Amino acid sequence: MTTLITGASGFVGSAVARQLLKEGHEVRALVRKNSDRQNLHKLKVAIVEGDLTDSESLKQAVSGCQSLFHVAADYRLWAPDPAIMYKTNVEGTRNLLWRAAAAGVNKIIYTSSVATLGINKNKAPGDEDTPVNLEDMVGNYKRSKFLAEQAVWELIENEKLPVTIVNPSTPIGPRDIKPTPTGRIIVDTLRKKMPAYVDTGLNIAHVDDVAKGHLLAFEKGQVGERYILGGENMSLKDILDTISDIAGLPSPGFKLPHDFIYPVAWVAERWAIISKKEPLVTVDGVKMAKKFMYFSSNKAKRLLGYESRPARLAIEDAISWFKENNYC
Repeated sequence: MTTLITGASGFVGSAVARQLLKEGHEVRALVRKNSDRQNLHKLKVAIVEGDLTDSESLKQAVSGCQSLFHVAADYRLWAPDPAIMYKTNVEGTRNLLWRAAAAGVNKIIYTSSVATLGINKNKAPGDEDTPVNLEDMVGNYKRSKFLAEQAVWELIENEKLPVTIVNPSTPIGPRDIKPTPTGRIIVDTLRKKMPAYVDTGLNIAHVDDVAKGHLLAFEKGQVGERYILGGENMSLKDILDTISDIAGLPSPGFKLPHDFIYPVAWVAERWAIISKKEPLVTVDGVKMAKKFMYFSSNKAKRLLGYESRPARLAIEDAISWFKENNYC
């Protein structure tokens, strides 16, 4: 079976690519011309150059494929030109799925995010059915992913496209080359650049467990259903304490009020426009941190057989990889 995967050079995508190879898929990876390909080093994948914003390249990429894993996304909490994010995440997703359907692809896994799901105010874990709407989305990344998922639902319902949706939570682990915002928290803590924290929480999952969940959704998931691929709900303080304990470092002990960070984030974003470098803290990030992003993977566990290891083991693997690759 020839399977196209987008985002294969990235953090989650490369983990999914490894699982596909392990299960015997003939893997074709759609990669942008100038992307960092170190995560594909020594993997037996056929690389095709293209871009989600280039419809013709998508047509060529899906030709001859029987299945598709659309993992790629523009994942940034801040962008100087947000329109690019919407073009990639929304229009790119719609165009890719259209091209896949026209090419006769018979099974599609679309990687959404828990960012598109509802969050309970009482810290109770949200699930696939927790109420949510576009007005609940904070920032352009969340809004673009929400609109992208809505576009996928429309294609499933109106065009009968064979799509199953997965919603990963906050993956951490090896090969986080960018790194992701959560990976940066780990790196900054190891560098002793995380002296304080805010009161928030995340659902932490090992990236390899999330990748296995993608394959389980492919094998057992139903078209027109979505499944949360998560792990353990942890406060940011508990995450930082765990990182510090594993690394033998003092844990940050000073809690900052969210409103204290707003002006810092505002200045950081203005400087980013001048410096052309991503800000260390963003206004949207501060707004998101006011909510505890806790989720339940019970549906995936019950219907797919999904399993997730303890968050501490995921954090240990992430720390080992960052140290081995000189991020610290």
